[in-house]
Amino acid sequence: MRKVLLVLWRLWFYFISATPVIVLFFPLALMLVLPSGYRYLFWVARNIWAPIVLFGAGFWIKKTTSFHTEEKSAVLIANHSSYLDIMLMFRMRKTPFVFVGKKELVRIPFFGYLYKRAAIMVDRTSSKSRYSVYQRAQHFIKKGYSICIFPEKEYLDETILLNPFKKGAFKLALDHKLPILPLVFLDCKRKFPWYTTHGYPGSLRVKELDVIQVKDMQYKSIESLQKKAYKLIRNSLEKDPKKRALEAIKIWENKTN
Repeated sequence: MRKVLLVLWRLWFYFISATPVIVLFFPLALMLVLPSGYRYLFWVARNIWAPIVLFGAGFWIKKTTSFHTEEKSAVLIANHSSYLDIMLMFRMRKTPFVFVGKKELVRIPFFGYLYKRAAIMVDRTSSKSRYSVYQRAQHFIKKGYSICIFPEKEYLDETILLNPFKKGAFKLALDHKLPILPLVFLDCKRKFPWYTTHGYPGSLRVKELDVIQVKDMQYKSIESLQKKAYKLIRNSLEKDPKKRALEAIKIWENKTN
């Protein structure tokens, strides 16, 4: 019975995720034609879509730290262990930011059309595509937007707490002298993992770490910057009093053994 309920809950999540996109598709597509249309789309995503999905699936957000005053533009990074991460990121930031995401998502009906025009897409197999990310990011940064990147190289293995980071987010921060704002999603790996056989509703704790300033750093510091950000996020996951991410790892390790 529990497995049946879990499957139904997952299907409900996908339904409430897709429905607002389909219902609002034409107004949202029209917004993206306007010169500053992304700001309106961001407002809809943050204040309508994300709350509907989170609350509709039985989740609510609990901040574990006092959040800083928002920088005009920053590079936002976080651990990526669930579909919920996108909705959480929208709810954590009032000023507009743009996601850097994988190109494959454009195949999703309706959503893919909007995503292609609202996000910075990257084909990880193409060096030309990876380079174009910096050009598109510069366009959005000039408008005062922040850039959001989930920096892990891979993230689908549920037995890994935090995968090594790619350099892209840190190169972008150094190139444009943007501060880095690390966020930690403490519960998503346990409560809504990538695979559909586990999970449950409840509070989702978000921790904001100290802003990492890069304005006085040289490009040769990229590796140390990358390691610093990784260590900060990993330590937060390991030292979580409730140990939700570590609990999730144990469950998946037992399942695979």
